[in-house]
Amino acid sequence: MNIPLRILLLEDDAHDAELIHELLEADHFLCEITRVQTRAEFLAGLEDSGIELILADYRLPSFDGLSALKLALSARPDLPFIFVSGTLGEDVAIEALKVGATDYVLKTRLSRLGPSVRRALREARERAERKKAEEVARRSEKELLDVIEAIPIMAFTTLPDGSSAWANRRWAEYSGLDETSWSRWEATLHPDDRDRHLTEWRQSLATGEPFENEARHRSANGEYRWFLVRAVPLRNEQGKIRKWYGTLTDIEDRKRAEQERERLRQLEADLAYMSRVMTMGELAASLAHEIKQPIAAAAMNASVCARWLRRDRPDVVNACQAVSATIEDVRRAAEIIDRVHSLYARGTRNQEQVDLNESIREMIVLLNDTAHRNSVTIRTEFDVSLPRAAADRVQLQQIMMNLMLNGIEAMQATGGELRVTSKRTEDGQILISVSDCGVGLPVDGPDRIFEAFFTTKPRGTGMGLSISRRIIASHGGRLWASPNAGPGATFQFTLPPA
Repeated sequence: MNIPLRILLLEDDAHDAELIHELLEADHFLCEITRVQTRAEFLAGLEDSGIELILADYRLPSFDGLSALKLALSARPDLPFIFVSGTLGEDVAIEALKVGATDYVLKTRLSRLGPSVRRALREARERAERKKAEEVARRSEKELLDVIEAIPIMAFTTLPDGSSAWANRRWAEYSGLDETSWSRWEATLHPDDRDRHLTEWRQSLATGEPFENEARHRSANGEYRWFLVRAVPLRNEQGKIRKWYGTLTDIEDRKRAEQERERLRQLEADLAYMSRVMTMGELAASLAHEIKQPIAAAAMNASVCARWLRRDRPDVVNACQAVSATIEDVRRAAEIIDRVHSLYARGTRNQEQVDLNESIREMIVLLNDTAHRNSVTIRTEFDVSLPRAAADRVQLQQIMMNLMLNGIEAMQATGGELRVTSKRTEDGQILISVSDCGVGLPVDGPDRIFEAFFTTKPRGTGMGLSISRRIIASHGGRLWASPNAGPGATFQFTLPPA
């Protein structure tokens, strides 16, 4: 069933109206025409929502086509409007098209009416479809923005050239910007990040490649936080970028964790350095006595050699014997010195308020992998009210690392549990205990383990516990070891509170 084309015809000549109707039907248009002649009738006709096309004469006794066009554009701007007139000059026709008419057809050339109507209806249909598609796109975008608004993340959109178009409430609350100031988002960048961030952003705008960068943005209260900024282009069917959609993910905690890991790596390096320094210092102190004796003997033999040679008749045989003894003494001193590979200096001890519980936790982080490889679990029991100690933090950490590593190595064949505790003694001292369930202490005098160069390890230097005891003593504390009731041993040290 064909549905007739409903036309509002502004025409005072009934003959012309009939002719228009016949021509359209001859051109295969099924028409339903409403003819009007006055302004009031035309306005009433515009209120009929079923009207699909307006045909209008330019001059009427009480009305005119140009006024009708303006009324139609105001009330029904989507309706195609074609002038059909015999008095329409070229200049007037052009002016009418500029105002908003769809086309004009002279009554002397009505053969053009059918093609003009067909084109006008096609263009109107295309405009309607385009408008509908745009409305769907707007609704889809609004729904998308509503979804983005509900997501717990900062988000934004920009135009293809990068100029800001929209940002969600979370970004507005963080940055303090609003719709009138989105364009000033660059001012929120940290000065150290600004050039790199903007360079990469402009490169993405130029190439259309997705954008990703980490940068610090200033909040409304002046605080800078790290964000991972990502943006992707939204393209139309032709592949042209319509908008950019982006997010800002707060990565401040991740950055701080990375900085903490870096600090721990540096701490491990410092502790390793301190370990070498402490070992070399202890070696120097322990070897001083041994080196002093052969050097003194070498000096004495050299003096004897000089006396043999200063005689009236130099005694070369005895002088050579003295020289040989001198050489042997120097060689023996050199062998002792060869045991010291290098000597380091790192300044005086740095006294500070040390939280021993926190220091132990840091050492556990460093030794977790070693413990895991040896099937050892580390358990802690801390006194949360433990006072701080006035000490060299790095030296105390080196002691904790040494005691805990010794405990782990003592259980490397069997695995087990390493127990680290902190508490206060009855007299107010800080007491730290490290207990393992490993091989235990040597039976021939457990206190020998604190002697320099004594070791039960195949590759041990025998200096770690000796150095640790000396450090604890220099802090006014005491370090000792005792066997467990079962397997293993417990190492304990005390320190005075700050």
